[in-house]
Amino acid sequence: MTANTAPVERMGTGDLMTLASDLGVPPMQIAGILVLDGGAALDIDAVRKTIAERVRGIRRFRQRLVHTPPGLGRPYWTDHAGFCVDDHVRHVHCPEPGDDTALLAVATDAVTERLPRDRPLWSVTFVTGLAGGDAALVFVMHHVLTDGIGGLAALARMADGMPVPDDPAFPRRPPGRRQLLTDVARDRVRMLRGLRTVPRRVLGALRELRLRETASAPRSSLNRPTSPNRRFAVARADVKAVRTTARAHGGMLNDAVLAAGTGALHRLLRARGETVDRLVVSMPVSTRGRDAGAHLGNHAFSVPIELPAAGDTLERLTSIAWLTRHRVGVARGASGGLVSPVFRLLARLKLLQWFVDHQTVLSTSITYLRGPSARLSFLGAPIREVIPLSTVKGNMTVSFVALSYGGRLTVTAVTDPEQVTDLPVLMEALRDELATLSGGPDPVPPAAQARPEHADARKERS
Repeated sequence: MTANTAPVERMGTGDLMTLASDLGVPPMQIAGILVLDGGAALDIDAVRKTIAERVRGIRRFRQRLVHTPPGLGRPYWTDHAGFCVDDHVRHVHCPEPGDDTALLAVATDAVTERLPRDRPLWSVTFVTGLAGGDAALVFVMHHVLTDGIGGLAALARMADGMPVPDDPAFPRRPPGRRQLLTDVARDRVRMLRGLRTVPRRVLGALRELRLRETASAPRSSLNRPTSPNRRFAVARADVKAVRTTARAHGGMLNDAVLAAGTGALHRLLRARGETVDRLVVSMPVSTRGRDAGAHLGNHAFSVPIELPAAGDTLERLTSIAWLTRHRVGVARGASGGLVSPVFRLLARLKLLQWFVDHQTVLSTSITYLRGPSARLSFLGAPIREVIPLSTVKGNMTVSFVALSYGGRLTVTAVTDPEQVTDLPVLMEALRDELATLSGGPDPVPPAAQARPEHADARKERS
């Protein structure tokens, strides 16, 4: 390898599973809307120039994904010699009246448009014409590039005041065939050296899969074939108020988000004439260490967990807090090494799309991300709010993604407009749940925080 030749940066296990799962439409992409106070005064040329400077500190933002022929190992990332920021940043004027609904419609178009695979997998849409003289930046990233935590870290590096390390070696030459073959050989040597730990790792993975076992999702209208279209709606709450309530009931902010989401879905189903008292929720758990934002890539795995959906909001919060402590705390992502090859095999056999379209394990997906507690700025314009977006695939017609930033909790409902024609009912219920959770604590006595009667009886670690 010469001095200016790039090392081989292979895709990880989580990245491979994400890539295999990206079938059909919409694409597996995530996004964040950065709402800029007074951002209308900004100029698109200045926005492009600033982003071009700041992406120098995020190597993946100037790399493309390369697929390899048989025998040369997993796909890898390499510097994109033809990188040009103009290919990634565009300007859109928001339709009247420039409110939440209009901005979300623009963002929907951006996040559901498949990113070109021959260049770095991200885009920015600079949106002007918002009410009150504001503007927004819609950052879109393919999920294979990073998970939610990595995406947040990347967005934070775009803010003012962040150090931007230079990379004078860019673009480095891509690795050649000999280098790839050498890397494959090293991989095999590492695999052989690790054979003695295989039984322990497999047993750990199987144990984790067993702990993830849960009842099938109850039959409901939440699980239906979905269209390529997505629609977003947003509810907001005060972070401090919700966190105070969560702690008073033995939980954390994530538990409060789960309680709000399940309660809102229960009311939606009840309005449809359906009686569903429990839901099976896909909840992502990160395996990142303390340097959570240092590297992109996918370092999270999904835990299906059966949660109560009916009843009093605060009692439900207490039950959910117990369940997440005792069920999710035992999982560390060891099973990813077993599950990822299965997903890739199903994809090669053209069966994965059928699997995700007909699964009966999950009712919905609820994700919570913790963002910066202090407000950031971009080109001097304060970032008032960050709205999280995602595109869930398969037969889940409703999911939620929540983000805390600058003292505000923003919860986005992700829906299929053809299946969820009663979105106002869902959003009214979600806002009511968040209002209850924001209303101040009603502390539950320690005895009431004991194991819920309906909780799974399997042995769990606290």
